[in-house]
Amino acid sequence: MTTLVERACGRLEGMDTVVPVGRVREVIGLTIEVTGLFVPIGSLCEIEGAGHEIRAEVVGFRADCALLVALDLMEGIRPGLIVRRIATAPEVGVGPALLGRVIDGMGQPLDGKGPVAFLEKRPLHQSSPHPLRRRRITQPMATGIRSVDALLTCGRGQRMGIFSGSGVGKSILLGMMARYNQAPVTVIALVGERGREVREFLERDLGEEGLSRSVVVVATSDQAPTLRIRSAFVASAVAEYFRDQGNDVVLLCDSVTRAAHAQREIGLAIGEPPSTKGYPPSVYSLLSRLLERAGQAEQGSITGFYTVLVEADDLTEPIADATRAVLDGHLWLSRDLAHRAHFPAIDPLQSVSRVMTDVVSLEHQGAAMEVKSLLAAYREVEDLIHVGAYVKGTNPRADRAIAKIDKIHAFLRQSVRDPAPYAQTLETLRELAAPPAPAAGGKTEIKDKERKGAAR
Repeated sequence: MTTLVERACGRLEGMDTVVPVGRVREVIGLTIEVTGLFVPIGSLCEIEGAGHEIRAEVVGFRADCALLVALDLMEGIRPGLIVRRIATAPEVGVGPALLGRVIDGMGQPLDGKGPVAFLEKRPLHQSSPHPLRRRRITQPMATGIRSVDALLTCGRGQRMGIFSGSGVGKSILLGMMARYNQAPVTVIALVGERGREVREFLERDLGEEGLSRSVVVVATSDQAPTLRIRSAFVASAVAEYFRDQGNDVVLLCDSVTRAAHAQREIGLAIGEPPSTKGYPPSVYSLLSRLLERAGQAEQGSITGFYTVLVEADDLTEPIADATRAVLDGHLWLSRDLAHRAHFPAIDPLQSVSRVMTDVVSLEHQGAAMEVKSLLAAYREVEDLIHVGAYVKGTNPRADRAIAKIDKIHAFLRQSVRDPAPYAQTLETLRELAAPPAPAAGGKTEIKDKERKGAAR
């Protein structure tokens, strides 16, 4: 009996007997200054008396004021309104019933299919798996994309970036991966997406089959920056729930850049000093916290694919550079290939998978290196070929590349509605990398030369 009383007292000590309340003092840009509100960062609050529900998140403090950023429209806020805390730590409801559903950055359904039956709640922000308890990445993760599975093979638990400028096909490639990957669960975060493209992605790119084993988290570009950031972390928390059930989960995030832009808006609004290209230090901290959540764990795994919008196609742009340094590889989508109607526009020579050697056989490695080598040899002489200056026989390696380039390009091109089984992809790769058959009569010529030499 004493033990039960002690436990109850311990719970009561950790609870607030009075709900913290403050008042709006000032609004500047995105920032709402509230006096008398002493709550932790990340607390969810409600502003009363504005004529409609306004929720806001505590993002910082200045002197005796709490700094909040609204999750809803700010119209109607005025000095003196009451601000009441409604939740201390950001959480999201999780459970198997999420499969096949579309939810917003607050974890609420958007698809009109009624409420979701959650089994438990998970914190939005939690530490990534312990570095010494992560299992090694040893098994391939088939994506259904030939150029990736053959030349840039991903492993279960790997984190890959999809880098390109605007309009080169990142979202379409992500939709193909969502539909054709072999994982039992796929979690998709559409961060700052155009409102028009959300339904297009669900119906055209993902389809009913893909949606049935997916959870889609949506925050459109017109929503508050706090909600856009929350959507990325909601997707991570949902993926972690399914991972902890022992599943190999695929997490697709489109895009990391928009999450960084949202954090920049918040950081500058609360007075953070800007650094490179106006990004405050908190942006780089957010990237690491978000990307490290994926990977192998003690049971299950999260394989992450994160799109990164590269400004002016410059890979040294700050967000692209910082993201590439954290990830386990990247796929570069080439605008030049896109202009040639080569889709997906993945450039194998500028892309890399850092775990490929750990998850494929030596035969697969050798075949992939051979095909890449042929692509590189062709590019070296491509300009000469176009102007008619290349002479056959000048470079045997280039001659072989020229003979096979059409087959290689046909292999790397893939229609949106054309899934590529992993075994079939590997078989075609072996055929492309196989050495050319000896020319007819080649052995006879050698024997004739040997006879003539012996006669002399």
